[in-house]
Amino acid sequence: MSTFDALRAQLRDAAVTFADGPDALDEILLGMVDDVDRAMRERLEIFPVCHHSPASALAMARRLREKQPRVIYLELCEDMAPLLTELRNCRLPVAVQAFASEVDGFPPDWAPLSVVAPITEASAEYQAIAYALDTPGVELVLVDRSADHVFQWEELRLQRSDDQSGERQEEAALHGDAVGVELGDLRPRFVELEEHLLRHGKVRHWSEWWHQYVEGPLGDSDHDTYRQVMFLIGSLFRRLAPGDPLRVRIDEDRERYMWTRIREHLAAGETAPEDCLYVCGAFHAASQVAEFGLDGTDTFEISPRSGSTWQYGLIPSSHAAIEAQFGLAPGSVSIAATEWEKNLKRTRTTAFQLTGQVGGKRRRKPPALPDPAPPTTPADQLTGFLQRPPVLDTLDEAELLSWSVNVVHAARRNGYLASTADAIAVFETSIMLAGMRDRAKPTPYDFQDAAITCIEKDVVPGRRDVRRIVETMLGGDRIGQVGYDALPPLARDVHDRLAPLNLALQRRGVQRALLDIASNPELETCSDLLWMLRYLLPQGAARPIMGQRQLGERPIQESWDLALGTHQRALIELGYEGVSVEQVLEQRLRRSAYDSRATAASVLATVEDALLYLRSGRLAAELGTRALEVLAAERSADGAPEVLRRTRRLLAFYRTSEPTLPSWIEQFVKVGYAHYCTLLPTAFTDEHTSVRQVAAMLGFLFDMESLALSLGCDRTQLELAVSQSHPEDPAAVALSWAAKVQLGQLSRAELRARCDKLLGNPLVLPAYPQYLSGFVQALEPVPSLVRFVVEAVSHAFARLPDHVLLPWLPTLITTVKAGGAELAPLLTREADRIFPGRLADLDAWVPPWSDDAPAPAPAPARRRQGVALLSRHPATCDALAGLLGCDGTWDDGDAAGLDLLDRHPATATALTELLSR
Repeated sequence: MSTFDALRAQLRDAAVTFADGPDALDEILLGMVDDVDRAMRERLEIFPVCHHSPASALAMARRLREKQPRVIYLELCEDMAPLLTELRNCRLPVAVQAFASEVDGFPPDWAPLSVVAPITEASAEYQAIAYALDTPGVELVLVDRSADHVFQWEELRLQRSDDQSGERQEEAALHGDAVGVELGDLRPRFVELEEHLLRHGKVRHWSEWWHQYVEGPLGDSDHDTYRQVMFLIGSLFRRLAPGDPLRVRIDEDRERYMWTRIREHLAAGETAPEDCLYVCGAFHAASQVAEFGLDGTDTFEISPRSGSTWQYGLIPSSHAAIEAQFGLAPGSVSIAATEWEKNLKRTRTTAFQLTGQVGGKRRRKPPALPDPAPPTTPADQLTGFLQRPPVLDTLDEAELLSWSVNVVHAARRNGYLASTADAIAVFETSIMLAGMRDRAKPTPYDFQDAAITCIEKDVVPGRRDVRRIVETMLGGDRIGQVGYDALPPLARDVHDRLAPLNLALQRRGVQRALLDIASNPELETCSDLLWMLRYLLPQGAARPIMGQRQLGERPIQESWDLALGTHQRALIELGYEGVSVEQVLEQRLRRSAYDSRATAASVLATVEDALLYLRSGRLAAELGTRALEVLAAERSADGAPEVLRRTRRLLAFYRTSEPTLPSWIEQFVKVGYAHYCTLLPTAFTDEHTSVRQVAAMLGFLFDMESLALSLGCDRTQLELAVSQSHPEDPAAVALSWAAKVQLGQLSRAELRARCDKLLGNPLVLPAYPQYLSGFVQALEPVPSLVRFVVEAVSHAFARLPDHVLLPWLPTLITTVKAGGAELAPLLTREADRIFPGRLADLDAWVPPWSDDAPAPAPAPARRRQGVALLSRHPATCDALAGLLGCDGTWDDGDAAGLDLLDRHPATATALTELLSR
């Protein structure tokens, strides 16, 4: 005779009555009873739980004191076991994390891989962990698949699935995009079933249904009743979950995995199954796989792990992060934590807590465990539970009244115009809503709906709405914190090195740090570390308020806003990549430089960062050599503006800080000169290459010309490249003209004539702004053309009639703004120098390039006696003569030799012309 034969007979009769025959419901109803019977008859006691359930946690605490098992098998990733001892150094909730930044055996775009398992104090798994770790002689064994197998099986699921769109979504902020694993995922996967339960239960979401119909009835039940009801719920959801067959296959493989590990551990030890306890989700407890139980018939072959290197640690979690990641209703985890505290007081149950738990209740001495209860034969408690009418809790008016008063006070603090009348309305509405939903005692969800109805207005006056105010009042979003001793070495090193700032860096929120480096030079190391953290951590973790970091400069005073406690998870994950911040930064710079998508500009950025943050010439030389290789392989000018800007900056830094230039940057200039000369003719005619990019190429060639020529480059190559360029775009044509002027292939007079010809052609006038845009871009490689550009714009305004100029003016402004906004200040300064400063002088002003401009005043006759300056201060001339190896004496000052300047005036004339531009 089976324990549940009577229940089977009743369910068979019910199937006949409600379905006009036993065939429709017989398989489901009797199968559920078979699942319960099978789980209850298993020699190894199975303890079914639901994640973050106060009822499960309370039943677990009671059972551990009664049974006192010697071995606890826990459904949690087996490779996370070493971290559990560090939970005592953390303020819950926290999440156990497995992290792999470099993957081997998985798609590269999956990196980094992350798995988190959040743990709260009001959870059955924490009760099991605390009991096992603090009780001598008790062993805790994690039996679920490893983090590596989580992604192995996910990859198999994606390969077998036709729909490739259901990949991992971005989750809560504290957990990032990690894949969540939890103990006891108990929720119906049959959408119609969930909708049916919510509709007939008169609740809004699943968390409220579970609180009303499971948490409450099971709160005071005995052990056998609790187990049988949880087995039944797990079996119901499992049998009514057609869902994704691949997901069901993964669930079954997890069950095979866990039972395989349990049998292996029991076979290797001497512990009897009667002294063990298996804690798993109720969904997995009602398993139908052949490997189920210690007497399972089949064996499951566990695949080896991949070659990925996994790092493990603890990261802070929160109730909101858990709710967001696992699809729970907002505030449900906070309400569960409040119910946990109330259940402990009501039942006078002593919960287990790790010794020295940060943020836990202080206890003088852990209570002694009673003698283990003798084993008993389980009876059929399920039939009586199902036949028992619901017990209506009596209304706790004092509790509801305190909630109503407190929510009004909190609403007033947040800007709501709430009053005593609103508190009365919330009180009465809560009772009314509970009555409409067939319950005598309002639940926290009823109270929340009543508060929103009575207090919420059209506009939220403060930062929090009423829903959030109620959640905070009933427990709030508790945010965990990982203690110093549980941090990875890198995070502890960061806290140690920032200790001179005298800040509580583990505290959440923003703290201001003031660094007077000039008075306290030892703070410079803190400054260096903060700049590296700003580079590595998310925005807001370390934000400079005053001060900047530039090549060749030393800090004097700085001010920082630090929020390392808020971004503790990011700091911990940084510790997975190395043992020091410098090592991690070097690795990231190398990874960026050697990435397959790296460009010359991006590699030069890593060179600059290596000098800026690490001050490492060795690393800069290595990355600079890599930049040289990438530049030589590029076939476009996309990154030319960035390459020009960074090369100028690096050359200026090395010329002021080093006696000689590093060999890598000399080779970079040499190769870049030849490379851009080769690309120049094609870039001028390529429609995908902008004028700004071509101007940057010319800027590199003209700026680096002297250095390149000294290194062996040939200027003829540049001249040929410009001569072979035949652009058709107006802006590119103007840019080529400017390049020819710089090379001496075109005079300024010829350039003026070409522009005058353009202004005189009505067909070309609509395109003239594009020519001007090209001239503006030409200021990058040929800044000496700034006066000519001002002249060209002035000619256009002077010669064009109003009916042509006015429609053309917006096009000119937008073209110049879009194509050369950063060069506009050059034009503005030159125009300010040329044009009169007062409006009254404008009518009489004559442009200096006009034919009517007055000739410059003749230079005064040279007074030969003025040359006596050289004879009065002969040191410079004597030094130059000695350098050239010349001997001679000073004459009396008649300076007959000064006729040399009259006979050879070319040098002085060229210098005068250059200075007059």
